[in-house]
Amino acid sequence: MNNQTIALSKQANVLRHIAAIDMGSNSFHLVIARVIGTSLQIIFRHKQRVQLAAGLDSHCNLDQDAMQRGLDCLRIFADRLQDFPACNVRTAATYTLRKAQNANIFLKRAAKIFPYPIEVIPGTEEARLIYLGVAHTQPNEGKKLVIDIGGGSTELVLGKDFETHYLSSKHMGCVSYAQAFFPNGKITAENMQRAQWQVAQKLKNITHVYQQHGWDTAIGSSGTIKTVREVLFHQGHHDGLLTQDRLKALCEQICQLGHADKLNFDGLTADRRPLFAAGLVILYGIMVSFNIKSLQYSDGALREGLLYEMETRFRFSDVRQRTAQMLAEQYHVDTAHAKRIRETAEMILSQVVTTSDIKKTDLMVLLKWGALLHEVGLGISYSGYHRHSSYLLEHSSMPGFNQEEQRILACLVRFHRKALKLEEMPQLILYKNKQLYPLIRTLRLTVILHSQRHHDKLESFSINAEKEHWILHLPTEWQNDHPLRMVDLAQEQVYWHKVGWELELTFHA
Repeated sequence: MNNQTIALSKQANVLRHIAAIDMGSNSFHLVIARVIGTSLQIIFRHKQRVQLAAGLDSHCNLDQDAMQRGLDCLRIFADRLQDFPACNVRTAATYTLRKAQNANIFLKRAAKIFPYPIEVIPGTEEARLIYLGVAHTQPNEGKKLVIDIGGGSTELVLGKDFETHYLSSKHMGCVSYAQAFFPNGKITAENMQRAQWQVAQKLKNITHVYQQHGWDTAIGSSGTIKTVREVLFHQGHHDGLLTQDRLKALCEQICQLGHADKLNFDGLTADRRPLFAAGLVILYGIMVSFNIKSLQYSDGALREGLLYEMETRFRFSDVRQRTAQMLAEQYHVDTAHAKRIRETAEMILSQVVTTSDIKKTDLMVLLKWGALLHEVGLGISYSGYHRHSSYLLEHSSMPGFNQEEQRILACLVRFHRKALKLEEMPQLILYKNKQLYPLIRTLRLTVILHSQRHHDKLESFSINAEKEHWILHLPTEWQNDHPLRMVDLAQEQVYWHKVGWELELTFHA
C-alpha cells in the first residue's frame, strides 16, 4: 500500500459531524449527520413544535410568548450541540423571522443562549435549499417540481439534477391560512373554497411558466405533505401517492366533520389537527392549479439541503459564485475592471485587517462579491449609481446569500463613493457595523486608485492602519502623474474626517 493510499484510508476513517437547524414558522428541526467518505449518515433528528408564526400580531411583531418558545427550543439545541465548532453548524430561519418587524430583538436574545450564527434566509434561498435537500435524497432523474408547504410560506421549485431553474416562495402557509380561513378550528365547505381560490390567486403569475417548462416528477416535502400522506396511507392508499381525487375526497371528509377537534384520523397527531385543513387545502389548490396528477413524498427538505451544502465534497460549484456572475452579466458589469478592483482590494485588506476584527477569510469573501458587483447600478444611471447598485443587491433574488449577506453587499456598494452617511447603515445581527468599516474604507480607496480604469498595474503602494487611522504610502511621482486621482484622494480625506476617520497620505522615492 503506497503513501497516498494510506493517507486516503486515514482520511476516510476521520469522522466529521455536522448539524443543520431549520427554524420554521411552526416547528424547529435539528438534524445531525456523520460524514463518511463521500456520503452523509443521519444520526440524530429532533423536532419541536414552537408555533412561532402564531405569535405574529397585526403589525407583524412577535409576541413575548412566541419568542420564549423559540428561545427555549434553541437552548435545548445548544445543549445537544455542545463542543460542535461553529463551522460544523448551520442555522436557517425562514418565513416568520423574515416577516417579523422585531426579529432583531429575538435574534439578539438568541445569541446569548445559542452560540451559533442564525441566518434569516430569503424565500427563494429557502426554496433552493429545499430543492437541494430533495435532490440529494430522491433518486428520480429528469426534471422535478418540488413543493414544500410550511407554517408561513410555500416554496415551489423547478429543477433538474442539482440545478434549479425556477424558484418561488409564496405567502401561504398552514399557520396563516388556519388563522385566516379556519378561525377557532371551524371547517366549512365555503371556507375551503375561499382558501382554494386564494391559493389559485397567489399562483396565477407562475403557473404558465412552470407548466410551459414542464416536469417529469412532482415531489412534496416537509411536515404538511408528510401528514396528509400519512392520513391517506391509513385510509388504504398504501402506494404513498397523493392525487387530486384523494385530496378532494379528504377535503370533503373534513368539511363533514366541521371542526379541527373532530379530525381523529389515524396518522394525524393531536398537535397537527388545528393546521390540517389549511395545509390540505393549500396542497389541493396547488395540485389543481398546476394540474398535478400525482405527487410523491420526499424525506429531504431544507435541513438536508443545509447539510449537503455545508459539506463541500457534495457541491460541484460555489452557488454564490454563479449568482454573482449571473448578476454581473445581467447588468453588463465590466468584469475585467471588477477583477482589478477585487485583486487590489484583497491586497489592501490583507494589510489592514486583524483577526480581532473578524475572520479574515469571511471579510475577503464579502469584499470579493462587493468588488464584483459594485457597478451593477451603472445600467440605470451614472448619477447616484452606488445607490442604484445598493437597491439591486438588497432586493434581487440571490441564491446562496442569506438576507444579512445581501444587506452587507448593499451596504458596501452604497458607501463605496460619495459622502459617508454611516447613520444610514442597516441594522445587522451576525456582524457589527464596525466590522464592516475596514471593508468600506478598502473598497473606497481601491475604486479611487483604479478610477482611470487603466489596464496597467498600479505603481507600488502600501497601507498601514491603526483602527480608524490609515496611512497610504504612494510613490513620489504620483502627485504629478495622477492629478485627478490626487484630487479624489484629497476629497476622500474630507469624507473620512467628517465621520471621525483619518486618511494620511505619504510619498516615497
